[in-house]
Amino acid sequence: MSNLHHLAGQAVRQALEFGRTVATAESLTAGMVSAVLADTPGASGMLQGGVVAYQNSVKDKVLHVPADLLARVGSVDPDVARAMAAGARTELGADVGLSTTGVAGPDAHDGKPVGRVYIGISTAAGTSAFEYSFTGNRPDIRAAACAAALERLLETLSA
Repeated sequence: MSNLHHLAGQAVRQALEFGRTVATAESLTAGMVSAVLADTPGASGMLQGGVVAYQNSVKDKVLHVPADLLARVGSVDPDVARAMAAGARTELGADVGLSTTGVAGPDAHDGKPVGRVYIGISTAAGTSAFEYSFTGNRPDIRAAACAAALERLLETLSA
């Protein structure tokens, strides 16, 4: 966990330095990203909130991920990651929306292999998604996804 806390500490410092706020939308990480950010002193100055959107119904109703997109591609998809990040940013009133969706295992999901993860980032300038393929057991994949999300957040805040 220390690497996660190190990344979170850097992200919180960057956000505070530039006066940026962050909101999360998490599926496979189920709140890990926001929890690690909140472990960092100063997080209350930058973390708006987070949505654990484990089920597609929550992705649709709370984050406004289009139901037809979810029906067509499933939950593990770059467009879904982008929509989740944008939904978190707008619904929670943040400068940056950060999302995680993927397959932690032990079984494939929506035709995607175990370890496939998408991280979404949304700012006023636009929304992106990044694809990862992680290996390991369920906790390993969830921790790797959390670290990747924090790295993408740090990169966005530093830009």
